[in-house]
Amino acid sequence: MTLGVIVLAAVTLQRLGELLLAQHNTRRLIAQGGYETGAGHYPLIVGLHAAWLVALWVWGSDRPVNLPWLGAFIVLQLLRIWVIASLGGRWTTRIIILPGAPLVRRGPYRFLSHPNYMVVVAEIAVLPLAFGLVGLAVLFSVLNALVLWARIRAEGRALAGVRCDQSVSV
Repeated sequence: MTLGVIVLAAVTLQRLGELLLAQHNTRRLIAQGGYETGAGHYPLIVGLHAAWLVALWVWGSDRPVNLPWLGAFIVLQLLRIWVIASLGGRWTTRIIILPGAPLVRRGPYRFLSHPNYMVVVAEIAVLPLAFGLVGLAVLFSVLNALVLWARIRAEGRALAGVRCDQSVSV
């Protein structure tokens, strides 16, 4: 088994685990009175991330891995874990409004409004670069920018529609 296959298998398992966690948290937040907003773009996000991972498997699994880029990706995973841990049960892949809940102000949220987006933007580029796939890094970065544009607009509308002491979980 090559390092590339090990890396891609680990990322695939991580993403599947995160989807299960997100579904669990989404169900729990909705049971607590939360509601989803901006769901129209969600299939685009899922499709983009699935296509990114499939493309990496197709074109990257048999390629050598650039260790400095892999190191950068590992650092991003530590940041990703920090984001998820900071949001705790409020972390989900959807935009869920939980009326009355304050915005999270711990972890990386002390410094940035949406650190998760910064991590994802970097991941989309860095992992293909670890496999020497510059074209995939550029292609998926552009596509991700378009999807994030829709996502951030939807989230902005959701936040504008609630009082400042309420929260959006992303």
